[in-house]
Amino acid sequence: MEGRTAEVSLRSVMGCFPTGVTVVATRDLDGVPWGLTVNSFASVSLKPPLVLVCISRDANTHDRLIDADGFTVSVLSASQAALAERFAEPPSEGRFRGVEWQAAPSGNPVLAGAVAWLDCLIDEVMNSGDHSILIGRAVAASFSDEPALVFHRGVFGSIGG
Repeated sequence: MEGRTAEVSLRSVMGCFPTGVTVVATRDLDGVPWGLTVNSFASVSLKPPLVLVCISRDANTHDRLIDADGFTVSVLSASQAALAERFAEPPSEGRFRGVEWQAAPSGNPVLAGAVAWLDCLIDEVMNSGDHSILIGRAVAASFSDEPALVFHRGVFGSIGG
């Protein structure tokens, strides 16, 4: 492995780390669903059941998530790469148009075909760098044995199933 003495790009290094792919979503006060692709998602605690998601403060969906009482995390299946791209690209308005989803117990959207999902209440919001870290308390969940979508070095793949 070749070392570098020059500035290292965190983005390049993190691209070497395979991640799962999720869509984090909520609904605004008018009931309109909003969501975005997120791969900064992790378990924080099992007791109580807490997860975290990191949301860029530049994302149009950021304030809607921060202002909401909760959010859902849909873990995308191997066949949902097109949805991952759709929810990552601007504009954020209308991303749910024509997309099949169901309401979690909170009313927030869960993408149809997701390999797993969590319905979370916002427990805490922290600012760090150019992102906000949302800690969510999972109050409902479901999962399947379908293969999951992964992202590595700019390419989608799958694992499991």
